[in-house]
Amino acid sequence: MDTDITSYSQRSFWQKICDVSLTAGREVIKKALWLYYAAQKPNTPPQALLIIYSALAYFISPIDAIPDITPVVGYADDLGTLVWAVTLVAMNIDEAVKQKTEETLQSWFGGN
Repeated sequence: MDTDITSYSQRSFWQKICDVSLTAGREVIKKALWLYYAAQKPNTPPQALLIIYSALAYFISPIDAIPDITPVVGYADDLGTLVWAVTLVAMNIDEAVKQKTEETLQSWFGGN
C-alpha cells in the first residue's frame, strides 16, 4: 500500500464518510468507524495507530486501485484495506468502539 500517512486528517475522514456513506454501504462505513474510534482511544499503541491511519488515509485518498465511481466493485479495494487493518488491530477494537460505531450507524442509517 503506497499511501502517505500525512494525507490523513479527521476533517478529510468525516468528509469522505459523508460523501460516500450511502454508496459505499454500511459495512465499509462500519469498518472505517471501528478504526477511527479505535484510534481515538488513548491507550492504542503507536504501531496500531500507524496501521489505522494508513488504512484511513487510503480510504480517504482520491486515488484508488479501483475508482469509487465504478458500480458495485468501486469500494471493494477500500473495504479490503479496511478489513486488513481491522484484522491487524483487532485487539484495539473493543466493545466501547463497537458500541460507539453502532450508535453512529443507527443515527445515520436507521435499523440494522
